[in-house]
Amino acid sequence: MSELASFHDVLFPPAVSFGATGGPERRNEIVALTSGREKRNARLAQSRRRYDAGTGIRSLEDLHDVVAFFEARRGSLHAFRFRDPFDMKSCRPQATPSPQDQRLGTGDGTNMRFALVKVYGEGADAYSRPIARPRPESLRVAVGGVDAGFSFDEEKAEIVLASAPGAGIPVTAGYEFDVPVRFDTERIEISITSFKAGQIPSIPLVEVLL
Repeated sequence: MSELASFHDVLFPPAVSFGATGGPERRNEIVALTSGREKRNARLAQSRRRYDAGTGIRSLEDLHDVVAFFEARRGSLHAFRFRDPFDMKSCRPQATPSPQDQRLGTGDGTNMRFALVKVYGEGADAYSRPIARPRPESLRVAVGGVDAGFSFDEEKAEIVLASAPGAGIPVTAGYEFDVPVRFDTERIEISITSFKAGQIPSIPLVEVLL
């Protein structure tokens, strides 16, 4: 039996992904109390992205590429890279990633490993999202505001610095990234007649943890 951990390090067709719809999903439980107040609990610690790539299909060539990609991944069996058209950088959409975009942690004189994250919001309410699949060519790291030598441990999604930063020195990073997803369906169904009439297929994708 193949495991979900089987990840194909290939990119979903970019031309299709940039027309996709979707975004983050949260799972919360909301219970109405007899007093009229609500009790709310988060069922998941991390958000999960869901997309529909069907809205990105513009031609029969696009559909052909997606079907071929679906077959090569064996449907929902293997995960893969997906470029989120709305959120794929450590910075704002129109900016260029800088090595000081995201704070990964603070040096203590011994630690050389820092998990790659993207922070949403500020202060105590900020949400720190783990980033598992940065684009290697875009990844830049700074220690105390100065570019630093590093490698990236893909298995643990951690930056490995060439030397341990001193106590209190900030470690930051900038990057572009992809989202690890799988097909959230076991089939892709469409007819040539409906496609020519403008009816697009539904191609659901769901984020997976690696």
